[in-house]
Amino acid sequence: MNRRNFFKWTGLGALAALGGGMTARSAMAGNKYYSGPQSDHFDGTLFFNPDGEEPSGVFNLLRWKLGNGNVPWPETFASPFDQAMPETRVSGDRLVVTMIGHASMLIQVAGLNILTDPVWSERTSPFSFAGPKRVNPPGVRMGDLPPIDIVIVTHNHYDHLDLETLWVLQGRDKPRFVTPLGNDAIIRSKVPDAQITVMDWGGREEMAPGVVFHCEPCHHWSARGLGDRRMALWAAFVVETPAGKIYHVGDTGFHEGINYRAAQKKHGGFRLANFPFGAYEPRWFMKAQHQNPEEAVEGMQLCSAAFVAGHHWGTFKLTDEGVEEPVQALQAALDSRGIPRHRFQPMRPGQVFEVPSARA
Repeated sequence: MNRRNFFKWTGLGALAALGGGMTARSAMAGNKYYSGPQSDHFDGTLFFNPDGEEPSGVFNLLRWKLGNGNVPWPETFASPFDQAMPETRVSGDRLVVTMIGHASMLIQVAGLNILTDPVWSERTSPFSFAGPKRVNPPGVRMGDLPPIDIVIVTHNHYDHLDLETLWVLQGRDKPRFVTPLGNDAIIRSKVPDAQITVMDWGGREEMAPGVVFHCEPCHHWSARGLGDRRMALWAAFVVETPAGKIYHVGDTGFHEGINYRAAQKKHGGFRLANFPFGAYEPRWFMKAQHQNPEEAVEGMQLCSAAFVAGHHWGTFKLTDEGVEEPVQALQAALDSRGIPRHRFQPMRPGQVFEVPSARA
């Protein structure tokens, strides 16, 4: 693989991982995004996963990228669903999820319109000419979105925090942004007038009458480039509503199911969980940061989720597996555990999932 193709293939993923490969001592004298007291997941300078695993560094990155495990994707991977035209609002006991693509989803519940990790850009990269490029258009055109009330940004990787999209949403709707510690500094670099609710693990914020956001742990990491590894926190979110509880996980390693068990113990189960189940090969490199389909299904059981909207697959090629392999592995995992396939939806852009009620 020549240098040009190596850069084109890896794009920002390589830059972030290269940043991750630097030692904390050599990368920074202090945290440029956040300062605060030490905790069980913050050492005063960097965030970390308690009893967890750090991401691999530059040598393992090169070993992965120069290996032979990559399965090519097609130039386009069209969704079977047309671009959706979401309703303006959803109320009562209804809960509707519309897939935008990758980890970007529109959640409509209790009269609120919530976007998760919105990315409308062509590439998940700081560059317009390199980095992972989308193979299907967003499942909803930006102009067809209903008014957005809340935007969840789970962490700062470019496939989850897209500043251009956040800037457009701010000009369009002026939503409230909800994000873990440190990411507010990144968002304000592009959207200085943003209304941001910044949360730490264990935090609780009432966003509307009867709607409470809880910030919960996940096993991941953060970096935007060279020298800022683990300076901003990563998190999952539980959205408690009159129509039921939603567990949204943007990215996570399985971490022996520890965080899923804790979520079930604290919240008592979920009407809906939004779980990543793609971008997981090779396992020796990705295991600490991205769960695979088998682990996602186990997580569904551990946290007592009635239904799952599966994401983080089929839009941006980040890892080695083929474009359709996650769904094949997901279906095998569901079948082996005797779980009806309709309970874990591998969401495609434009797909609208009307989540059955708890009574149903």
